[in-house]
Amino acid sequence: MGALDAGCFEEELENGVGLEEDVAEIGWESGMTDSESESARAIEDAVRVLLQGLGEDPEREGLRRTPHRVAKAFREGTRGYKQKVKDIVQGALFPEAGLETGTGHAGGAGGLVVVRNINLFSYCESCLLPFSIQCHVGYVPSGRRVVGLSKLSRVADVFSKRLQDPQRLANEICSALHNSIKPAGVAVALHCWHIQFPEALPCNSNSTYPSKLDMQGWIQVLVSSSSGVLKEEKCSLWDDFLALLKLKSINIERGDTNLSSASSWCPSRVLETSLCNGHCARSPKNGKTSSKTGVTHAAMMAAVTSILHSLGEDPSRKELVRTPHHYVQWLMNSRSSNLDLRLNGLSKANSCNVVDGNFTCLNEIQSVLNIPFCSQCEHHLLPFHGVVHIGYLDKQEGKCIERSVLQSVVHSFACKLQVQERLTRQIAEAVYSIFNIGVIVVVEAHHLCMISRGIEKVGSNTATIAVLGQFSTDAKAKGLFLQTIADNNASEG
Repeated sequence: MGALDAGCFEEELENGVGLEEDVAEIGWESGMTDSESESARAIEDAVRVLLQGLGEDPEREGLRRTPHRVAKAFREGTRGYKQKVKDIVQGALFPEAGLETGTGHAGGAGGLVVVRNINLFSYCESCLLPFSIQCHVGYVPSGRRVVGLSKLSRVADVFSKRLQDPQRLANEICSALHNSIKPAGVAVALHCWHIQFPEALPCNSNSTYPSKLDMQGWIQVLVSSSSGVLKEEKCSLWDDFLALLKLKSINIERGDTNLSSASSWCPSRVLETSLCNGHCARSPKNGKTSSKTGVTHAAMMAAVTSILHSLGEDPSRKELVRTPHHYVQWLMNSRSSNLDLRLNGLSKANSCNVVDGNFTCLNEIQSVLNIPFCSQCEHHLLPFHGVVHIGYLDKQEGKCIERSVLQSVVHSFACKLQVQERLTRQIAEAVYSIFNIGVIVVVEAHHLCMISRGIEKVGSNTATIAVLGQFSTDAKAKGLFLQTIADNNASEG
């Protein structure tokens, strides 16, 4: 099996490899005040309670440093609470002789300035999962001064690094820029993407998971905020702002913003009512033990409340009252599955000519593509999601495993704390136990830990592969299967 995944590097750190990041972590701890250290330890203690509530042993290999990683991610992802806009903008205002005291239009005195495609992430205040943001900021200079362009991005980052709701985030960025640089007007447009909860993820056979700018299957919202001359009705400057975005193929029309109301932005709110008979039925009620460790559901919610408090938030704030419930609800998806696969007794379908190109027969190679999954990274307690492609060799030509059976196999291994490399290997071994001739499994996934934890590589994708039996020695067979995936991805791209 080969892989390029952050999980491998984290394991190296636990084995004493990767000294550079070890030193960085020591520096992060040593640079904290006593109060900050106490808050970090409180988050780590809370994470241990959550792991125990999931039936896990926090001391097992792979989880020993998870509380530290999660605490570090939360603290870095909410560092905006400790930052002040005036400290960023101060000293970054520059006189510009060509600008008069009045305001004008793009190309004239006081012309519009726009910074596009600022990639950010923030933590959803309703469920504590990170969400992706593409931010566009414009302002009309006034008073013969302009601001350093990087400061627009930095101010937006300050407010994104707090527990947020998209519309409030847009309003806070706009207000902070207007009050700090004193322009004639400010415009902010945000396109935000929030991962679906597993119960609401698309499960049709040809579902794929998106790149940064093709977030199909995600909750999306487009919001805006404006001030000064850009807030005036029928103001042509707003049209100029949208026109300058369109030059980079960012198509926003008047009236496009606020496409999704605040109540429907976070899928956890929707699930409380529309899907309560599904996942909620599995979640233990308050006071009931959620695992053999004796940790109750109420104790897990109290642990999340402790995390909110340690981050400097007020858990009683009305927007955060249900957050512990929503976060625990998400984590409960990672409880080890009790599904008994009984793989040796699986039935086989007679036909492998399933439509949509997701089930094909290439000579003796049977391939099932684009099985969607969502799992939870055991290193950071953040979701990773994507698709699984499975190929296998069978002596009985024309006999195939039913797709629904393979979906159950994938779900059973994804429905627990995982790393992508292990998930890939486990699926391959399970299928190989039925057809011990040859199996190949490819997993393509997006990791939310890659847009948080200070890495912020929005849109990155990880691929892992596991080969067993004949596929490990037959380069032609392996190449044929990989080409099938490439052709399928190209047809859907």
